[in-house]
Amino acid sequence: MIEQRMNIGRMEEVINVFGSFDENIRLMESELRVSVTNRDGELKIAGEAEDVLLAQKALGALLALSARGEPINEQNVRYVIDLARAGQEEKAVELVQDVVCITAKGRPAKAKTIGQREYVDSIQKNTVTIGVGPAGTGKTYLAVAAAVKAFREKTIDRIILTRPAVEAGERLGFLPGDLQSKVDPYLRPLYDALFDMLGAETYNKYLERGNIEVAPLAYMRGRTLDHSFIILDEAQNTSREQMKMFLTRMGFGSKVVITGDITQIDLPGDKISGLKDAVRVLRGVEGVGICTLTEQDVVRHVMVQRIIKAYEDYEKRRSGGRKERK
Repeated sequence: MIEQRMNIGRMEEVINVFGSFDENIRLMESELRVSVTNRDGELKIAGEAEDVLLAQKALGALLALSARGEPINEQNVRYVIDLARAGQEEKAVELVQDVVCITAKGRPAKAKTIGQREYVDSIQKNTVTIGVGPAGTGKTYLAVAAAVKAFREKTIDRIILTRPAVEAGERLGFLPGDLQSKVDPYLRPLYDALFDMLGAETYNKYLERGNIEVAPLAYMRGRTLDHSFIILDEAQNTSREQMKMFLTRMGFGSKVVITGDITQIDLPGDKISGLKDAVRVLRGVEGVGICTLTEQDVVRHVMVQRIIKAYEDYEKRRSGGRKERK
């Protein structure tokens, strides 16, 4: 057992790092098997040498974030600990960046991980960005935030959100209502993100004016979309032909973001995913950015990270077993 001491700056930063009822520091103590106390203007860290070193690195990064006005919570404590374990704790300060967009309720929408930051940067720099990653990594949410920002800055005239209406076990014809009512359930995640950014009243106003369009992918055929921010969500469920059709809809002054999770493909087994195909075909093409997000970029409940990791490990074991049998 060893003990290390860290000098602290402003007490407000330490209070932010410790969290309400010291919940953040208790989490760090549990994750890294150390004891952290705040006495006489110093942080004292006790534990095994390797654990204490990791805690020092993580605390230093969290204090640096706090000094830049970043609120410290469970999500970024866990993320900074992961960065420290990977020897990348200095990257934590990169998370303090300009807000992508302010939501209707006044909350800032911004990247919360290094992977998300690279994704947002790619959207800003490239004409076409492909974001691939598991659920909870903010692919759709950040793309919608970037679209709303571009619309507010008047760099584009329309926001167009689309996704393939892949039937999961039941036919569209069995669903009640007209065609729009039948496809609305498939588009609900896009509505939710827009409502959060704009508020229901503003969303409906822009919808009526034609500034916002939310439609299934089939509606895109035969169109040319100028001065638009176009988001294709759930792209893993497109066919090769659908993906090519979508990509060739882009007109002058437009920007395209394609998002999907290649571990959740609902296509028939004999069909190749248009998203997987596009990643292979478009890699290295000028003006196209390809971003891969991982379970480390999940910003939902910690259990989502654990579930994704468990499925990845299981698939690796299965594929390894098949190779051995061959």
